[in-house]
Amino acid sequence: MDEDRKYRHNGYQDSDRGQRPDRPRPTGPRPPIDVTGPRLPRLVQSVTASRCYACGSTLPPGIDFKGECTKCHAALHCCKQCAHFEPSTRFQCRKPITIRIAVKDAANQCELFSPRVTVARDANAAPPPVTASIPVPRTASDARSAFESLFKK
Repeated sequence: MDEDRKYRHNGYQDSDRGQRPDRPRPTGPRPPIDVTGPRLPRLVQSVTASRCYACGSTLPPGIDFKGECTKCHAALHCCKQCAHFEPSTRFQCRKPITIRIAVKDAANQCELFSPRVTVARDANAAPPPVTASIPVPRTASDARSAFESLFKK
């Protein structure tokens, strides 16, 4: 039956072929997982910050949201700056408010206001350190010789 098949793909005819013997499993307790290993640089460095809804500038921590943006002077205590603002819901708010606030970018006195916080990569983080063990090629022949040295036996 194997001779009439052009390729050796696994299929319904191969049910008796490819049976692997069971590997012996070690007995005894498993070693604990090491969670104290090294951490890779720039893997999960993020910054949580509030941004102005109008200009997108990062607001300093501890800013009074009753005031205005320092860059564009837009009101910060407004619906568009709120974490509960959702244009597709009733009154455009996820919280059950009773009165619709018509102007969403004007300052208001909503008691359910909470500032919108965004999570982004840290743009001010230091770049990863350059290792001194890898020489930088100066010419094209240095690069070619370094490439060829990788595949020598």
